[in-house]
Amino acid sequence: MRNDQLTSASERGPSGPRSRRTLPSWISTTALLLPTYGWLTLAVFLPLLTMLVFSFMSATPMGKAPIVFTLKQYRAFIDQPYLVGIGITSLLIGFWTTLFCAVLGFLAAVALVRSTFGKTREMLLILVLLPFWTNGLVRVFSWTMVLRENGFLDNLLHMIAPDAGSIGFLYTRYAIVVGLVHGYLPYMILTCYIALVAIDDAIIEAASSLGARWWTILFKILVPLAAPGLISGAVLIFIPVIGSFMEPRILGGRVGVTMGTVIEDQFTQAFNWPLGASLSFTLLAVVLAIFATSSGVLRRGAAA
Repeated sequence: MRNDQLTSASERGPSGPRSRRTLPSWISTTALLLPTYGWLTLAVFLPLLTMLVFSFMSATPMGKAPIVFTLKQYRAFIDQPYLVGIGITSLLIGFWTTLFCAVLGFLAAVALVRSTFGKTREMLLILVLLPFWTNGLVRVFSWTMVLRENGFLDNLLHMIAPDAGSIGFLYTRYAIVVGLVHGYLPYMILTCYIALVAIDDAIIEAASSLGARWWTILFKILVPLAAPGLISGAVLIFIPVIGSFMEPRILGGRVGVTMGTVIEDQFTQAFNWPLGASLSFTLLAVVLAIFATSSGVLRRGAAA
C-alpha cells in the first residue's frame, strides 16, 4: 500500500500530474507530408529535372557523341520556322477542344445538379466516368469507324437520305477535335459539377421569385459562381491536349502534325532527346504564360 502511494506521488510531481511528452508539431507534419512529397519528387520532379538537363545537351547521352551543354536546342523555333506553324496549330486545337468541353461540360453539369436527384444522379455520374473505364486507344480507333467514309455516320445518313453524299471527315483537324473532346470532356463535367453543387439553392430560388429569366440565372449567377470549376477544367484539359499525340496521329493522318507528334518523333524515331526535351519545355513555358495572363484578367474581372 505504501509503495503504491510513493509511486503515485512521484508521478504527480510538485505541480500536479506529470504530463506526457509530445513530439514537436513540425515532426508530425513532416512525417505526414514526407510520403506525398517523396512520391512527387520521384515520379514528377526528378523526371522533369532530368529532361531539363537533357534539353541543354548537344546530343543524346546514351549515344557515342560527345556531350556539350548548349542553348542550341532552344533555338529550334528560329532555325526551323515550320515549328512555329505547328505550335500555333497545337494551340488552336487546344483552344477549340477546351471551348467545346467548357460549353458541353458546363451544360451537362447544370443538368446533373438542377434536374436529377438520388440514384438517377449517381447513375448519370457513372456514365460520365464511363470513358475512363476503357482504353484510350480503343476509344480513338472507334472514332475512325464512325468518321470515315462509308462509316457509321455515313450509313446513318444514307438510311435517312439514300442519295446524299459522304459526310465523313476522318483525317481532318475537325476529327482530331472530336476525339479530344470525347476523351477530356469528363474532366470539365466533374469540375463544373463540384462547383455547381456548392451553390446554395436559395440563391436560385430568390432570383426566380424576383422574376429572373433562365438565361439571366445561367449567365449572371451560375456561370460566375461556377467560374472556379470552369477554370480548373480548362487547365486540366488545355495542358495535356496541346501535347497529345495519339488522337492527332490516328484521327488526323497527314494533317495531324502537332507539337505532341513532333516531340514523340524526336524521342522515338529521330532519337534526338535534347530537341524533344527543349520543345517540351518551350511548350510548357508558353502554356504557363497563357494561364498567368488569363488568371490576371480573371482576377481583375472578379474585382470589377
